[in-house]
Amino acid sequence: MAQHEHVRVAVIGSGFGGLGAAVRLRREGITDFVILERAGSVGGTWRDNSYPGCACDVPSHLYSFSFAPNPDWPRTFSGQEHIRAYLEHVADTFGLRPHLRLNHEVTMMRWDGDELHWVIESANGTTVVADVVVSATGPLSDPKMPDIPGLADFPGKVFHSARWDHDADLTGKRVAMIGTGASAIQIVPALQPKAARLTLFQRTPPWVMPRMDRAISGAERWLHRTLPFTGTARRGLLWGIRELQVSAFTKHPDQLGLVERIAKSNMARSIKDPALRAKLTPSYRIGCKRILLSSAYYPALAQPNVDVVASGLSEVRGSTVVASDGTEAEVDAIVLGTGFHVTDMPIADRVVGAEGVTLAESWKGGMRALRGASAAGFPNWMTIIGPNTGLGNSSMILMIEAQLNYMADYLRQLDVLGGRAALDARPSAVGAWNRRVQDRMRRTVWNTGGCTSWYLDANGRNTTVWPGTTAEFRRATRTVDISEYQVVRVPAQRDAKKAVAEEVAG
Repeated sequence: MAQHEHVRVAVIGSGFGGLGAAVRLRREGITDFVILERAGSVGGTWRDNSYPGCACDVPSHLYSFSFAPNPDWPRTFSGQEHIRAYLEHVADTFGLRPHLRLNHEVTMMRWDGDELHWVIESANGTTVVADVVVSATGPLSDPKMPDIPGLADFPGKVFHSARWDHDADLTGKRVAMIGTGASAIQIVPALQPKAARLTLFQRTPPWVMPRMDRAISGAERWLHRTLPFTGTARRGLLWGIRELQVSAFTKHPDQLGLVERIAKSNMARSIKDPALRAKLTPSYRIGCKRILLSSAYYPALAQPNVDVVASGLSEVRGSTVVASDGTEAEVDAIVLGTGFHVTDMPIADRVVGAEGVTLAESWKGGMRALRGASAAGFPNWMTIIGPNTGLGNSSMILMIEAQLNYMADYLRQLDVLGGRAALDARPSAVGAWNRRVQDRMRRTVWNTGGCTSWYLDANGRNTTVWPGTTAEFRRATRTVDISEYQVVRVPAQRDAKKAVAEEVAG
């Protein structure tokens, strides 16, 4: 790659969002783009999360691109290795390999207002200049490491679930699992049979629904390969069921009582000890925090080599882990299921906009972006899976594809404008969109359910989830409303001087 490669579009990240953006660019006839990926392969969160038991909690036929159906999913809920293989397949099928720049971690991207382009610096010393940036780093990409006194001096293995140490053999070891989120409930059943003792530190119990997973038969796969419309119909049915569920989350949380009873029955089947059941029963409305799926979590917790500590980890003294309630345990290894930097994404510190401020500084009062994509003061910069585009009950691929529609029309609008131009979201438009989203958020279970979750930022605002159906979001992002943007051009006098200089040089 040239030291200062200039492209029309730079895509940051090669997970679902980045690869989806790249495919859409090629389908729009745009081939002048690169995909900057910090790791040595594609896959995003499905490359990084390789812990035992890692799998998706969205049905396989819905957790895939509509333009790249996979008739050969092996299970109704696919494992990490199958999803990662699918993303590799997408990269190959759509000819994305020549556009990939692996091991190119972006350290800084700065808007050059004189030249109307972004200057992107990578950790390996290369620089890419791009007219447009599509940031698809994702909210679940940077692990959150807890600040626990004594943790750094722990003599055994310590690692985050998203950075699993595959050289660490935990067989016969005493293991502490910190956290009870989506990763932890998959890790616990995988570790329990191996560990001599497994101690689970739980700050807040999750609601856990049964996971209706099964192998997809050869006949089903043959049918989807032979008659592709059957796979499309299956995807449509899965989507429709989830769309019908949205109003319970966003408008009528009181309707979720039946779902709570199903979750309690799931627990009761395996947890016979009343004291343990009390520890594991949430005190908030189901849906307030992410609803988890597992038919193996509770059976694992009921095993004699598992201890559940209903308190968070507060201190580490040598090989002793100490909970906030004073409970102590001697352990050989600590696994951190402590989540990610979602509302304070590190990439925001590396984006410097038109006014010389970083995106993190601009978002100090909370993340906000026009239609989940464009931030005021950051021309020709878009994000995939931006503020308030997350989902509580369906597939993020649906939201990603909606944002790709918006990205495509954004680029068409730039073509229509002609010449050297940029689009910068108007602060008034960003504010109006954000107010509408937050007004709708007030009634949702995420805001009224009585919990504290990673959906909320440090100010208690829900800047993560979309308070509506995926169909609504798709309509809202079908086209770009040019009135919501300021058109930025190079000052005429500067352009004239440059033209004269080039004529003289020529």
